[in-house]
Amino acid sequence: MESWWSARAGDGRSRAVVRRRAADLLLWVGTAAPIGYAGVTPPHSGRTTALTLGALLLLAAAVAVGRRRPVAALVVVVLGSLLDGNFLFAIPVFSYLTGRRSATAVPAAVAFAVLAAGGTALNLGWLGTGAATWFLLASVLLFAGVFPWLVGRYRRQQAVLAEAGRRHAEARDRERRGAAERIRLRERARIAQEMHDSLGHDLSLIALRAAALEVAGNLAPRHRDAAGELRASVAAATERLHGIIGVLREPDGATTIRPADESVGELVDGAREAGMAVRLDGADALATLSPMAAHAAHRVVREALTNAARYAPGAAVSVVLHRDGDRLEVAVVNAPPPAGPLPGPPSTGSGLLALAERVRLAGGALASGPRDDGGFAVHAHLPVAARAGGDALPPRGAGSAGGRWPVGGWPAGGADEPGFPVAPGAGTNASDGGSLGERPGSSPLKPATATATATEAERRLRDARRRVRLSLLTALGAPAGLALVLSLVYYPVATAGTVLDDGAFARLPLGAQRAELTGLPRRQLAPPDGTARPGCEHYTDGNFPLAQPTWRLCFVEGRLVSKERIDG
Repeated sequence: MESWWSARAGDGRSRAVVRRRAADLLLWVGTAAPIGYAGVTPPHSGRTTALTLGALLLLAAAVAVGRRRPVAALVVVVLGSLLDGNFLFAIPVFSYLTGRRSATAVPAAVAFAVLAAGGTALNLGWLGTGAATWFLLASVLLFAGVFPWLVGRYRRQQAVLAEAGRRHAEARDRERRGAAERIRLRERARIAQEMHDSLGHDLSLIALRAAALEVAGNLAPRHRDAAGELRASVAAATERLHGIIGVLREPDGATTIRPADESVGELVDGAREAGMAVRLDGADALATLSPMAAHAAHRVVREALTNAARYAPGAAVSVVLHRDGDRLEVAVVNAPPPAGPLPGPPSTGSGLLALAERVRLAGGALASGPRDDGGFAVHAHLPVAARAGGDALPPRGAGSAGGRWPVGGWPAGGADEPGFPVAPGAGTNASDGGSLGERPGSSPLKPATATATATEAERRLRDARRRVRLSLLTALGAPAGLALVLSLVYYPVATAGTVLDDGAFARLPLGAQRAELTGLPRRQLAPPDGTARPGCEHYTDGNFPLAQPTWRLCFVEGRLVSKERIDG
């Protein structure tokens, strides 16, 4: 079996590796397509082919290290744009993957800062490119690099939030199962206490009678010895009972005040005396019932009557006891409350959950739930005879299901058939103890551990939600803020000594010598692409943020022959 699981785990890892490699290959093919297309497009030369192959190998290296070192892969791709401009198509993809794969934002933020500073020094200092070219390259880094990275960060935070939500749900589920188990344990402890008290009393009486026989003068010696052995055995059994069952008592557990021999009929009479409209049918069905089953039947009726008095005051209640072979059916049905339920907190379902455990330990099964007419029904199946020691208990919560009871009667079939519901609402909220079903091999957490786990899961969920909100705000606001900063940096540089205002432009006379013109800026702008004319100068009116050329002044032999505004 162990080798089979190992083989399954190995197959799972192999499939995961194949999927990752296939994804990496697809990534390389997609990002290499623009580079390869440009490389195979004529004209061809040995240098072009070598550069294309080098670019493809560089891109393959970035893909290879992208999962382990996403920031390094991004830097390789950005630097690759110096070798081939078609790397520009790969920058957004690797930027997004960097945000998606990086655990923290600091390395990528530092890399972007270094690339921005290095690009500024390279273009403005060493290569001597203009401010417009620098602004264009900075904008490319911002919108093709920083913005996709922020989107990747946001997607990663969403995944973290989803994982935190899953862990939170698991912690709540463990807490609910732990609460349900605590209710069952309390019920078992109460049962153990009652067994301890009743059996301990009976065993004590047996020991007392055996001791009386032991000292009787008219008893034969061998009978006296047998009585002594019986007394010693009973005393030892009593001690073992105290040691095994007595430790399960709850020190602060509530004790019942009902008479030990109270019957279901007396219980119903007491409810009638208290003002409830209760009808009892089949009271003689309790004859020859095992003590544990009789006690469980009494508890079913008592719990159902208590709930009816609490949540359906004034409603008529029907208690039906029906003998069916070796099974006893106990049904308690209350009509809808005439004036509605009493004000107060909603039912938690813990009493019915404990009752279901009591019935299960007696060898039966419990079903309960609301009826279509607005009433409520509790139905139990109990064995008539005591459960043999080797008989298996009914599965806890087996076939539990929600739903409503039909008005016309109980569901068809017995309590042990699939779909027989147990403890209404079980598993629907944290207060009722959660689902009765448990995963194989799972064990409920201790109360403090379950609460601490749920609290930690809630804290992680809150942190994940906060990070997602912050990541979303950053993804939306950071590009706009950085674009504004770039504009504020570029604009003074681009407009310094190049602004010609409207008034000065209007006062420039045609035919005047250039040296005679006043108000001309000391520096000219480069003409728009495709509009260059010999002898013409270009200036701007200071339009924000790009400070594009606005005015064109053309000179022939040093005289102003034309002036015009450039549209677009």
